Amino acid sequence: MRGSVTTPTSAPGRRPARTAARAVASAALLLPLLAAAPAPAGTSGGGLQRAFATAAAEYHVPQSVLLGVSYLQSRWDGHAGAPSVTGGYGPMHLTDARTALASVPHHSEGTEDARGDDARPAPHPTGRTAGPAVLPARLETLPKAARLTGIPAEQLRTDEAANIAGGAALLAAAQRELGEPLSDDPADWYGAVARFSGADDTATAAAYADDVFEVMRKGAERVTDTGQLIALAARPRLAPDTSQLSRTGLRAPAKGNTECPPSVSCEWIPAPYEEFGDGDYGNHDVGDRPASQRIRYIVVHDTEGGWDGVLDLVQDPTYVSWNYSLRSTDGHIAQHVKAKDVAWHAGNWYINAESIGLEHEGFLAQPDAWYTEAMYRASARLVKYLADRYDIPLDRQHILGHDTVPGPTTSSVPGMHTDPGPYWDWRHYFELLGKPLQRGGGRAAGDVVTILPAYAANRPVYTSCTGAGTTCPAHGSSAVRLYSDHDENSALIKDIGLGSTPTTGVNDLSSRVSTGQQFAVADRWGEWTAIWYLGQKAWFRNPKGQPTAVSSTGRLVTPKDGLESVPVYGRAYPEASAYPAGVPAQAVSPLPYKLLAGQRYVAGDKVPGEYYYAVTYTTDSHRVVIGKDLYYEIQFGHRIAFVRAADVRVVPSAG
Repeated sequence: MRGSVTTPTSAPGRRPARTAARAVASAALLLPLLAAAPAPAGTSGGGLQRAFATAAAEYHVPQSVLLGVSYLQSRWDGHAGAPSVTGGYGPMHLTDARTALASVPHHSEGTEDARGDDARPAPHPTGRTAGPAVLPARLETLPKAARLTGIPAEQLRTDEAANIAGGAALLAAAQRELGEPLSDDPADWYGAVARFSGADDTATAAAYADDVFEVMRKGAERVTDTGQLIALAARPRLAPDTSQLSRTGLRAPAKGNTECPPSVSCEWIPAPYEEFGDGDYGNHDVGDRPASQRIRYIVVHDTEGGWDGVLDLVQDPTYVSWNYSLRSTDGHIAQHVKAKDVAWHAGNWYINAESIGLEHEGFLAQPDAWYTEAMYRASARLVKYLADRYDIPLDRQHILGHDTVPGPTTSSVPGMHTDPGPYWDWRHYFELLGKPLQRGGGRAAGDVVTILPAYAANRPVYTSCTGAGTTCPAHGSSAVRLYSDHDENSALIKDIGLGSTPTTGVNDLSSRVSTGQQFAVADRWGEWTAIWYLGQKAWFRNPKGQPTAVSSTGRLVTPKDGLESVPVYGRAYPEASAYPAGVPAQAVSPLPYKLLAGQRYVAGDKVPGEYYYAVTYTTDSHRVVIGKDLYYEIQFGHRIAFVRAADVRVVPSAG
């Protein structure tokens, strides 16, 4: 998404760098979570571990239950009192979203055409709101905790021990409401944990509770964001009383004919395919994927709207669409568009036609908002399922952020959205996917690097979160900043496609790379590494003791001998001669960049030029046009791009 400078109550528009229960969570999803960030010397669980013990004793909640719930909420992090994307605070993610309501979802703001096809007019909905008039109970658990404990709301937001006590009070209240005793046996707390999730259906509540109890069975240990080592002892024989679920009063799920793995809670809330006005229609296109064309990409978005409002929007035929929405508080998933059909979500028709879009719930609470573990885990399960089903590689060349989708034409480049932003934890996400990004023991030494900073310790300065030029709060980040020389006082790298002076603005992608992206090494100087980026030599600090990139391998492309430069494209469209009668040939228009002689870029798939012609409501005129021209996808800047295979030669990396 892309948005203007905001305050916590303003319209976010662009996320600033910002069925009963099925199978229990798999070990593959749990074990990567146990990897702890490097702890400062001499740290221990200390006060935070005692806070869990104290709250458990005071409210008669088993300590393992309290630790298990907190782990699934926040992985025991306090985030220095900053709220999550849905206004949740502290280790227990107590929600107080009243001041964080969004008023404009990101597809309604900015100049990006979500459909991204200049063969038909762009849908540009305006004046849309995405915040519910009445907040659901799951977004107001902190005020309830304040009433139960007598602890002031502000203290529950900022004091981790108080926050844990508030979570314990909520669990105890849920247990009493179910008519269950305040037992010291964790097996007796399944229903209360399910209710704590805030879910309104049994499948979602059960999926959440199953994850919590799997954490307790496996055990967990990690260092929190304040450097405290927290441990939860494993209880491998723990078998909860799942019959309590029937007494929670939650509704049965509306699963429908969804395309979701059995390990998540998923319901069908269809985006309407309807005709209206003078031959116009929305809000997606009927297709026949993967028979007609491959699904190559999955695109990660952040909604910048509350759940209920976002669901209203995707059910509007005059609006745009995406394939799935994911809820922050409990990881619940709604599917809107079948994988065979083409949703309008990424701002680039070529990408739309070959991708599935996932919108993750979040509205602008504070500039350093974070994402819940429940949503990360549900998203990873869904992506892993889709990747298996459609043979999509699990890497950053195929699992894209909306912020890495290229503008399809020169004029569209400045308006492209920037979500999910620099605070999305790509490293953790790929661990959950079971495909950890390549690790290294020190500074990269080969001719290809993978960007891989330590998320919690990597805290580049961002500005313009709450006002133009203001400094954003310090926060872990997946992004690494780029300079024109091996000096942090040198100029930032400029993106000529944006037509503006680069800044440290949270939404300015000019001079930064993201975790998991791969680039060819251009030079080295001391603890600095230079890469080829947007046709330039771009430098970043890469110290041996705390590397921000690791040595990697991959195919590289460079201009063929004799060519001083080759064009770079935002979409891989066929040559004009490939179009049949009745399908207008689409322009193969280069972006304002060049791949220059002597420069190298990491190449992804080699693909044919392809265009899905779909500009009418009836599908009889729809065509998939495939050309003879071939393209390489490349990691050219922060966003991917394409070059014609005929223009370049492939060079293996030295490793």
